[in-house]
Amino acid sequence: MKSLYRLILFILLVSCSGNSVVDKNCRFLLDIGVNFTIDLSLPQYSQLAFAGNSVYIPNEGNAGVIVASTGVDFYAWDASDPNHAPNDCSALVPSGLNGTCGCGDGNTYNFVTGAPDGNDGLRCALKNYRVQQNGNSLLIFN
Repeated sequence: MKSLYRLILFILLVSCSGNSVVDKNCRFLLDIGVNFTIDLSLPQYSQLAFAGNSVYIPNEGNAGVIVASTGVDFYAWDASDPNHAPNDCSALVPSGLNGTCGCGDGNTYNFVTGAPDGNDGLRCALKNYRVQQNGNSLLIFN
């Protein structure tokens, strides 16, 4: 009976594959530790009280962090375009629940899904950060 359990365990271990898809083109962004809190009652974050808005928070992540509100949930994304090496123009410019890269190529991303919006040729999605709401505060972290 022990040998049967060992055989089943062996088969399970061998059959599990590590075939995660790693796209070498999606390695532009650094894994920078993010851990900060914003107070939604402050004027600079007041537009997050309304659905369909987003705010840019500088000096966090690779090129800042964008926090978006759907009216029900909050999402936080790194503001650097993941399809570019970070440079002066690769920070996203938020507009509602979308953001566009400033490099002139028109890379646009959805702040609810993090996926490229309107350009199926882009390989990389936005880098997501976790958001935890506690009363009138949002903790953004990875």
